Order: sequence, then structure tokens, then C-alpha cells
Amino acid sequence: MYSKSCYHYQWHHPMHCHRNNKWSYDGNPHYYNWNNHNCNPYYGNITLQDYGTRPFVVNIDQATEQNNHYRTALWTGKYLQVTLMSINVGEDIGLEVHPTTDQFIRIEEGQGLVQMGDSRDNLNFQVMAYDDYAIMIPAGKWHNITNTGNRPLKVYVIYAPPEHPYGTVHETKAIAQGTR
Repeated sequence: MYSKSCYHYQWHHPMHCHRNNKWSYDGNPHYYNWNNHNCNPYYGNITLQDYGTRPFVVNIDQATEQNNHYRTALWTGKYLQVTLMSINVGEDIGLEVHPTTDQFIRIEEGQGLVQMGDSRDNLNFQVMAYDDYAIMIPAGKWHNITNTGNRPLKVYVIYAPPEHPYGTVHETKAIAQGTR
């Protein structure tokens, strides 16, 4: 049986809140009393940057919806990476294959046509996906997602192992593809 108390402590180690609402990490895990503090990293806008390889806790729905760049790396570790993506109406992620990387994509906002196949010319798996859908892409599978809705498609992507360099930010798809 657990008793309630007026002070709720959470094990907290990724960030501190300062007066200017900027978050920082001191490298030391500690207990922090949220009831006596007026700011909390789990609410409000967060600074979208790569927090890997530090311990990190985030409201992933909020971070994903807040992201307006084509791709923003949020956390890059040794064996896993989380990126945020915003795909404009009518655009797609881009047909690609990752030979040694499994991929997980979750749609937070919007809808899209998911296509996968064993070759770029044979995308025989096609499914519509919407808010709260998860898409698993095996290593070596060609894939693409096209935004079929009327607002930006907001997704987060988990790569295992990491696919992009630490700190990757691509403001647009053209920049990501190197065509500016």
C-alpha cells in the first residue's frame, strides 16, 4: 500500500529548469521536487536538439508536433536514434532502403500512404496510416510514406542502429537530399 503525500518526488536526471526556461543537464542524477517549482520539462515547448547520449525524458507527442523541420535528430545513442519529421502536404519521405537498420515510425498527426517492397520497382505492400499508427520497417526493405492529408504529417522515427550523424537537422527535404 502506498500513501499519498503533499510532495511528489520523481527520479529526474536529464535537465534543470532555469529562470529563462532553458534546460540544461549537469550529468548527475538527482531527485527533484516538481510541486515546489513552476516549470517542468514534460510540459511547454522544448528545445529541439540532439540530447544523445545523455539520459533523456520527453513528451514525444509534443516534441513531434512542435517540430517543423523535415528532419531533426532528438536523441542519438550508440545503438538507437530518435528523429522527428514534418512532411509537407503532398510530399513524401522519399523512397529509400536501409540495408542494416530496422526502423519504427509513429504518426502523431496527419495521414499517409505507406509503401514497402523488396525492390524500388516493386512496392507491393501499401497501407494507409493515420494518427497514432506505428509502422515497422525491416532492414533491407524499400519504403516510402506520402502525406495524403491536408496538413503536415508529423512523425517520429526510431532507427536501430542510428542512421544519421549526431545533431542532424534538415530544414527541408531538398537539404536532406543535398539538392538545396
